[in-house]
Amino acid sequence: MIYSSFYGYAMAICDRYAGNQDDAMEILNDGFLKVFREIHHYSPAYADVVSSFKGWLRKIMVYTSIDHFRKNQKHQVLTQLDNVVYQVQSSADDALDKISYEEIIRSVQLLSPGYRTVFNLFVIEGWSHDEIADHLGISTGTSKSNLSKARRQLQKILYKYNEIQVTRNVV
Repeated sequence: MIYSSFYGYAMAICDRYAGNQDDAMEILNDGFLKVFREIHHYSPAYADVVSSFKGWLRKIMVYTSIDHFRKNQKHQVLTQLDNVVYQVQSSADDALDKISYEEIIRSVQLLSPGYRTVFNLFVIEGWSHDEIADHLGISTGTSKSNLSKARRQLQKILYKYNEIQVTRNVV
């Protein structure tokens, strides 16, 4: 019952950290395994039990995503997308006006694992660079650098996407 009730919520969290659907599903299942193992330790932090549980579940899914990153991706080259060059042309239309949530998530997934993880923890979860550095086993400077590079790469990816959409609409 818990799995089916919170599947969509948990998958949305895992999807942001994963590079593809298979990894997201693996993180989700590992996370729910932790939930079921530790459910006896759960106690609501406030009166709204559902919201309290969602917060607890979110924390588990984020930490499971970090574990997945450490286990499977940490040693990959973090500069994978630095070698890709996009030519960004200015456009009268704002790229974000024409892009859906799903397309933004897919764009975030195109970031290298290190950039994607730092981006999600800082931008989405609101963690500080010191917290990110501590949990990922990197320096604070590396966290800041990865966030900066992630933002630049994401901007290039989104502009590239916008350019493709404008070209499709013209043709």
